[in-house]
Amino acid sequence: MKEFLIKYQLIATVVIGWSLAQIIKTMIILRIEHKFVPERLIGSGGMPSSHSSTVCSLATAAVFLYSLNSFEFAISAVLAIIVMHDAMGVRLETGKQAKVLNALLEENPFKWEGEVLENNLKELVGHTPLQVVAGALLGILVGITVNYLAHA
Repeated sequence: MKEFLIKYQLIATVVIGWSLAQIIKTMIILRIEHKFVPERLIGSGGMPSSHSSTVCSLATAAVFLYSLNSFEFAISAVLAIIVMHDAMGVRLETGKQAKVLNALLEENPFKWEGEVLENNLKELVGHTPLQVVAGALLGILVGITVNYLAHA
């Protein structure tokens, strides 16, 4: 396992960061709603942000592998900032708009090019700032832990 982590530390960190966020998200829904929602294992939105966890684990791994002053870290840090900003901005607003449109479509069915639109627009696509911060902290923790396991 240690040899695998050393050889593939960057990608392993990213996959673990994303996977853990998705599993935690699914467990939270299971705990709150008392039902298993398989879509949470791969879907976007919710607590914690798997997008934030993924990009922050990437940036953290880049620090350990290439240094804080490296081109690789700079690229991954900028990517992380853009992804987290988008999750709290455009994607969060898209989810709010989907809720409103779904409510309107439920009361007033609408035809688009002859096809009746149903109220099934995806509402859970963005994140609150708390969800983004939780995902970011999870990603950083994963990056630190994988680096420790690879080089302990």
